[in-house]
Amino acid sequence: MARPVSISVEDKFRLVLSVVSGEMSVAEAARRGKASEQSISNWKRQFLEGGKQGLAEGGRPGSSPQLQRLEAELEDVKAALGEAHVELRVWKKSAEHRLGPTRTSR
Repeated sequence: MARPVSISVEDKFRLVLSVVSGEMSVAEAARRGKASEQSISNWKRQFLEGGKQGLAEGGRPGSSPQLQRLEAELEDVKAALGEAHVELRVWKKSAEHRLGPTRTSR
């Protein structure tokens, strides 16, 4: 089987913009770009997730700026949750010490 022709990022970008703007269908973009409809759909997804850079990077896992931002935010949330858990445990122990044991702490 022959290797598919390599399509430049600029050409992918033009095809995807034409599809996204409604100028042409995925099928028409595939015909004009000499690519499969699946490729056009993949490029569209990569573009929507990561902009033009997403097309250049080919949708590799972890390459999306949005994904990187969300992963960093998740780490911040995990850290905050851990700190809140520790503070709650300290507060409960302090309250038990001041007020005596509760039914749920026995």
